[in-house]
Amino acid sequence: MSDLSRRSWWRPLSHTGYLASSWFPGLTGVRALAAVAVVFFHYGGPIMDPLQGWIAVQLFFVLSGFLITTLSLREEGRTGRISLRAFYLRRVFRIMPVYFLLLALTTLAVTLGGTYQSSRLADAMPYYLVFGNELVDFNTPYPTSWSLGVEEKFYLVWPALLVLTSFARSGKTALRLLFGASAVLGVVLFALPLAPSHTWASLSVHYCSLVIGCLLAMALHHPRGFAVVRPLTSPAVATVIGCGFVVLQFSVGPLVKALGGHWQFVVPVYASGSALLLVAVVSPGPIRTLLSSRPITFVGDRSYALYLVQTGAAGVTGWLLPSGFAKAAATTGVALLFACALRRWVEQPAIAYGRKVLERRAPAVPPVEVTAGAR
Repeated sequence: MSDLSRRSWWRPLSHTGYLASSWFPGLTGVRALAAVAVVFFHYGGPIMDPLQGWIAVQLFFVLSGFLITTLSLREEGRTGRISLRAFYLRRVFRIMPVYFLLLALTTLAVTLGGTYQSSRLADAMPYYLVFGNELVDFNTPYPTSWSLGVEEKFYLVWPALLVLTSFARSGKTALRLLFGASAVLGVVLFALPLAPSHTWASLSVHYCSLVIGCLLAMALHHPRGFAVVRPLTSPAVATVIGCGFVVLQFSVGPLVKALGGHWQFVVPVYASGSALLLVAVVSPGPIRTLLSSRPITFVGDRSYALYLVQTGAAGVTGWLLPSGFAKAAATTGVALLFACALRRWVEQPAIAYGRKVLERRAPAVPPVEVTAGAR
C-alpha cells in the first residue's frame, strides 16, 4: 500500500464534504438489511434467534430520526425556514398509499375467507385507520404495521418542535439538543424501569431510538458536533464500527438474557450502536461501498413495501414450506416481488404526484435531495 493510500485509509470525512453530500446510498442499504432481518425473524423458525431480527426495527427508527432531522436542518440552512406543510405532504404521499392499499387488501382477503371478526382485524381497525397500530396488543393479519403507529406520532411532534425552536435568535442548536437529550433521559429514567410491566412505558422505549437518530443528525450538521464525531469517519475506523455492529447484532439475545429477559433495556444500547453504524455508512470506506452496492440498494428502495407485505407473502409460501430458513428465504423473495410491483405502480406514482403538488404550491423552494428518505 502506498503512502498516499495509507493516508487515505485514515483520513476522516470533512464537515464540508458531509454537507455537500446529497446522496447517501449506503443508508438505503441499511434499510435493506433491517427489512430482511425482520422477515427472517418472523419466519426463520427455531434456527433463528427472534430477537436478532426483531431488534432491527430499532435500526429503522434510528434511521428515520436521522433522515427527517437532516432533511429539515438542510432545508432550514438553504431557505431559512422549515416548511411543516411540505414535510407532512411528503409523508402523506410516501407512506399512506401503500399502507392503506395493503390494509384494504388484507381486509378483503379475511372478509372473503370469513375470518374478519375471528382474526380480530375488526377490533383493530379503528386503531389502524388513525395510525394507532402500536396500541393493538393482540395478533391480527396486519401485525407489522405497529411500527408505523410509533413513527407517525413522532412525525407529528418532532418537525413541529424544530419549527418552534427555529425562531430562537441564539443557541438554536443547543436548545434542540437539550430537548432531544431530555427526551432520551426521560425514557431511560422513567420508561425503562416501568417497561417490563407497563404497556405504555414499553411502547415509549421505541421513541428513544428515534430521538437518538435525531441527536446524531444535529451533531453531524453542526460544525462543533461534527468535530466530535469526525475521528469516527475515517475508512479504517468506520470499518471497525461496521464489524462491531455485526457483533452487537448477534449479541442481542445474550444481552437480553443477561438482563433478565427485559428487551427494553437493550433498545438504547442497540440504538446507540445503530447511530454509530450510520456514521460509518455516510463515511467513505468499505462499509459504505458494500451497503451502496446495487443488489442491496435495490432491496432497500423497496424495503418499506417489503416490510409491510411480508405477512401476505408468508401466506403464499406457507402452503409449501414449514417454518425455517427455507421459508424465511422464500418469504423474503415473494415479498420482494410484491414490493417491486407496489413500488412501480403505487409508491413511485404517489411520490411523483406529491412532488407536483409541492411544486405547484411552492415553486420557489428547491427540492431536498437527500436520498434514503424515512419510510
